[in-house]
Amino acid sequence: MTYSTLMVHLDGGRPNAALLDVAATLADRYDAAVIGIAACQPVQIGACDGYLGGDYAVIERDIVAGELARAKTEFHAHERLSRHTLEWRSIPTLANIAHVVAENARSADLVITSAGPGFADLATHADTGDLILRAGRPVLVVPDGAATATFETVMVAWTDTRECRRAISDALPMLHTADRVVIAEVAIDAIDARGPINDAAAWLARHGVDADKIVARMKGTSIDTLADEVEADLVVAGAYGHSRIREWAFGGVTRTLLLRDRRCTLLSH
Repeated sequence: MTYSTLMVHLDGGRPNAALLDVAATLADRYDAAVIGIAACQPVQIGACDGYLGGDYAVIERDIVAGELARAKTEFHAHERLSRHTLEWRSIPTLANIAHVVAENARSADLVITSAGPGFADLATHADTGDLILRAGRPVLVVPDGAATATFETVMVAWTDTRECRRAISDALPMLHTADRVVIAEVAIDAIDARGPINDAAAWLARHGVDADKIVARMKGTSIDTLADEVEADLVVAGAYGHSRIREWAFGGVTRTLLLRDRRCTLLSH
């Protein structure tokens, strides 16, 4: 199993250097084709009398065209990506950006997007939670810092759910190339958790992946703490549905885990 096609979602409103560096490293590793995509909504320009004339429509159109052109130029100017480039997609739209990118995800095995600085501009950046829930593909979320894509130590944040089983399967190409794989769970009852985690480790072994297992009690520890302890540079996790992914997108413990500097996260739903 490998990733033959990557889709990298650029934000037309800001630089995407860290995102493109990660995409280039993965494209080299899997000899994958890369599709670049940016989608932009018109900027809402208000007028004091509530009337928007044709001049404002022209300004909005020009702003969108400029943002898309900037993203396209940045994509094609990335030297390491050039030999992998399959195509570029510029999409001016009135629709939700996450929905647009998710629809286009049918063309790829893996979607790569940036986390966005806090509350990202949703006129140029897909809402990450919506994108994960809608894409039907694993989504690799890249922090704004200088993230590594070597993924030498990969930690699977395990819970025995459909979403997590999907995520560990989607991550197999990365697990195969890692130096160390850890399956970790923070559980209320550590004894009950050992059976499912042993099954997951045995399944990985049949795919040629040896994994260490960690089961920790919920009191006094967290997945974030375990990821730091094992020095994971990639965390694989299931996206647990609307309410949980919204917690990640807009705050809470899960956000702390997934938006760490230099640590990417692979999520599936």
